[in-house]
Parts: sequence; C-alpha cells; structure tokens
Amino acid sequence: MPISTNVVLGQGVKIFQPELVDLYGCALGDDTKVGAIVEIQRNAFIGRRSTEGRLQTEQGWHTVPTRVKCGASIGRGAVILAGVTIGGGALIGAGAVVTHDVPDHHIAKGVPARLGPSVLEMQL
Repeated sequence: MPISTNVVLGQGVKIFQPELVDLYGCALGDDTKVGAIVEIQRNAFIGRRSTEGRLQTEQGWHTVPTRVKCGASIGRGAVILAGVTIGGGALIGAGAVVTHDVPDHHIAKGVPARLGPSVLEMQL
C-alpha cells in the first residue's frame, strides 16, 4: 500500500507503519498520527493534532458488530458500514456502499446501495 507523491504532510506527521497505509491525493495536518490499515483518499483533509495529540486507547473505541449471514455474496470493492447485517443468500454488487441492513435473499447495488428484487423472485 503506497503513500502517493501527491500527499501533503504537515510538520510532525507520524505514520507508524507506512507499508500498511494507502494515502493518495490527501493532506494531513501538523502532528497527525496515522496507524496501520488506513486509507485516506483524494481530496480528504485531516486537521492538525487529531485526538489532541494523544493516541487513542481501548477506552476511546467501541466495536459495532457487522454480520454477514450464511450464503451471502459480496462483490469486490464493496463497503459495508459497521452495524449492518447482510442477510442469508443476499447479493451485494461490486463497489456498492451498504449503509442499511439487506434482507435475506435480496440484491443491493449502487452508491449508496439500494435494494433490488429478491433473488428468489428472479428465479421464478
């Protein structure tokens, strides 16, 4: 994962594991800290001293479960937001951005993802 040459880095920016980030076309303000497995996309701007200069601890985070039920298929590059449930046998289109639950055996596609017909209806 690269750090593109068109990334603007402020003073004191720390990227702890540069081999595990993907930064392109963005700007990071002074004293920003970037952890592993982060992607910051084109035209994004991160302000200076995010998290007031302190690394977040476990107390600063909470997990939100995301569920993918049996038999669901997710196309390449799809984004599933935290807390969403993908129903059993559902199909998620490539590149879709899924912001709401997808019922069992339904198709979701687009940005943001919209529900299509039931897979079972299509088989009739």
